Amino acid sequence: MATSNSTSHHGVELPPDLQSLGADAGKPKKSGWIWVVVLIVLAGGAYYYYKSRPSSESKAAPAPGARAASLGPVSVAVTAALQQNVPYYLSGLGSVTAFNTVTVKSRVDGQLEKVNFKEGQFVHEGDLLAQIDPRPFQVALEQMEGQLARDQAQLNNNRVDFARYDKLAKEGVISSQQVDTQNATVGQMEGAVRADQAQIDNEKLQLNYCKITAPLTGRVGLRLVDQGNMIHATDPNGLVVITQVQPIAVLFTLPEDNLPEVIQHMKGEELGVEAYSRDDQNKLAEGKLVTVDNQIDPTTGTVRFKAAFDNRDLSLWPNQFVNIRLMLALRKNAIVVPLAAIQRGTQGTYVFTVKGGKAAMQSVKVDLTQGNIALIGSGVAVGDQVVVDGQERLQSGTPVDTHDASSGGSGGGSVGGSGGGSGKGAGKNGGAGGVNPGKDSGAPDAPKKKSQGKQG
Repeated sequence: MATSNSTSHHGVELPPDLQSLGADAGKPKKSGWIWVVVLIVLAGGAYYYYKSRPSSESKAAPAPGARAASLGPVSVAVTAALQQNVPYYLSGLGSVTAFNTVTVKSRVDGQLEKVNFKEGQFVHEGDLLAQIDPRPFQVALEQMEGQLARDQAQLNNNRVDFARYDKLAKEGVISSQQVDTQNATVGQMEGAVRADQAQIDNEKLQLNYCKITAPLTGRVGLRLVDQGNMIHATDPNGLVVITQVQPIAVLFTLPEDNLPEVIQHMKGEELGVEAYSRDDQNKLAEGKLVTVDNQIDPTTGTVRFKAAFDNRDLSLWPNQFVNIRLMLALRKNAIVVPLAAIQRGTQGTYVFTVKGGKAAMQSVKVDLTQGNIALIGSGVAVGDQVVVDGQERLQSGTPVDTHDASSGGSGGGSVGGSGGGSGKGAGKNGGAGGVNPGKDSGAPDAPKKKSQGKQG
């Protein structure tokens, strides 16, 4: 009996769905290879996209100036370039030393009977400081006075005998030899009297040395010997040390390269010297340059200078460390900007100025720097607004929003300030560069820069 294709063996007829499954089982399996090819294509596309993305982003990235413009105006601190008289000085390290220092010692041996000074007291030359027991020296003086009286009596007797012998010799009673001998005796006694007088003067001097007086005007230090002790002329420490602090001296050093310049200025004028505190912020005193050492220190390549200060307010003290500024000249009508405004690059020194609400890079020539200011030789005019804070975000043409450096507390500070915040501190000490805005120069105050929003 014949059967159709849809029948299975044993004569049992299968359902249609099972019949189709059985038919597909006999075909070759190609779907697995298709999935492998699809995965390879996808991986290649992802790799190509990863490699091409940075270059496309760099091509599409805007320029820094354009990006800054898209972010809006950059906030910067500005100040105006001023025209001022600026002192030109050399800076060095110095040590305060007493103009004169004396260790008061006794010139005789004896017991310290009285001390007439207080520690730290100011004394004048000739003031009585202490007294040694004078009685032993008084006794020695009286003894020498007695010996002088004895020798004077003998001298008078020898002179009478000499006159008598001289008369007898003329009459021929005695020989001339006896007259000469008597004359020699008179001469010996005259010498003895002179020696006695010298001894008396010495004892009076020793008696005077019992009173110890101040050899100069100055301030006494700590007492080294107490009252009642035995003191000797050979004692190494002495009684007290007196230092002359009015006036007072400062020894400071400068590089040997500055020596010709200093000597040249010393020929025509007396150079002023200013002493500043250890932190170089407060001016302590003003004085004058006295002299230059006669040799250069070969180990350090420096020269020592000596300056004198009146020190009326005792702001300087012996062995105090100070910073010294030696004024050489006054640069008149110099254009100055804060040192923080000066930038350096491959093209040289430059500053950012603000014109029309945009930053402009301006090359400048810096003559010299003094403390926190820079003297501009060319490139900036009086009144130009220069950026002192925020330059790292600027390029030529960058829109800016400005604020005054003196009120904004920027790190650069204003011209003449001491390196930060407002320049008020310069009015007292002249800042690190000695520039005091509004004084000396007669230049008008810098105009205040309006914000970018008001400029339109």
